[in-house]
Amino acid sequence: MSAALPETLPAADWRAREGLDRLCAALGAGEARFVGGAVRDGLLGVAVKDVDIATVHIPEEVVRRIREAGFKAVPTGIAHGTITAVLDGWPVEITTLRRDVSTDGRRATVAFGTDWREDAARRDFTMNALYADPASGALLDYFGGREDLAAGRVRFIGDPHERIAEDHLRILRYFRFVARFGVLDRTAPDYAACVERATSLMALSRERIADELLRLLGLPDPGDVVAAMVEDGVLRSVLPEIGGEGVARMRALIVAEAGAGMEPEGLRRLAALLPRDGALAEQVGARLRLSNKARSRLHKALTPVEATTPQALAYRIGPQSAVDKMLLGYAFTRGDVAAIEHWDVPRLPISGGDLIAMGLSAGPEVAKTLQAVEKQWVAAGFPPAEATRELAQIMVASLRSSQ
Repeated sequence: MSAALPETLPAADWRAREGLDRLCAALGAGEARFVGGAVRDGLLGVAVKDVDIATVHIPEEVVRRIREAGFKAVPTGIAHGTITAVLDGWPVEITTLRRDVSTDGRRATVAFGTDWREDAARRDFTMNALYADPASGALLDYFGGREDLAAGRVRFIGDPHERIAEDHLRILRYFRFVARFGVLDRTAPDYAACVERATSLMALSRERIADELLRLLGLPDPGDVVAAMVEDGVLRSVLPEIGGEGVARMRALIVAEAGAGMEPEGLRRLAALLPRDGALAEQVGARLRLSNKARSRLHKALTPVEATTPQALAYRIGPQSAVDKMLLGYAFTRGDVAAIEHWDVPRLPISGGDLIAMGLSAGPEVAKTLQAVEKQWVAAGFPPAEATRELAQIMVASLRSSQ
């Protein structure tokens, strides 16, 4: 991390997006400020994707001001004070200042307020509690977030045990933020609190766990952080299948992805962390409430498949899953990735009807013969339609002569 960061929010392309100045003016000078990730990433000079604004206005007033400025207002989270303004096709989330009334480790009941410090105090980490004036870029920093960000220090606002008790997901968020912005310090009180409270992850919905975990694993290089989490038992209560061997496989995968020029993928890295067992992959996918598509991909990555060429493998399980297997070191070589990454999977150029037209009687024999043709077609390297037709005719003639 850099030794120092700017004392005001630097000018950047995202601040000049069409309509943003007009929206901020409609919300009122001093009554609305950029907050959270946009300020944090803006100070670091990295790309800002999502723009969030905090305001003293209640949601109904926010809606009125958005519409008067000529923008569409969408009540995406009005119960929690969030309205989305749609500016020329891109969204800006505007949330009324809040304070927590009650929390139970999974969700919070909030009340709206007008106190900027009180709003900042309910946020998780100091680096996420930074506000910036839209016009001047002047920062509001109540808890030393700018200095923590410069030092790569992920620090809870207030007592870490209390903040974790408010929302158990903050444990996984802590490790994700360390992997993305911070320096791993296993002696820090914040780290210790996450380790001590790790079993509270069991109280969370599996969907929330999966979402946060995959975001962590999808970072450029979360290897050291994940290794520490495994060694200190952070994931044991929700993913006991992950051990040191899995971390080693994930580290090798990270190197392989970089060598192949592939973007990081959280799901592929989860596959690396798990033992090579398709049935176990199904269990983990179900436990984490992954989508059917994600569960299928995880299963394919960890289930052995026989194939004579990379293309034959891609034909059988799909190019994406074939790439997964290669990068994981479970099939062929990682150098074969380029050959199938964008490969258009061919279709068998004949059908059961074609076999019947060749003289095969309708019935179970058609499907059996078609499978045999397909097997030879794949083994021959996917020859074109004419050659495939000749192959099928030979097989049909052989069957008819044996009957």
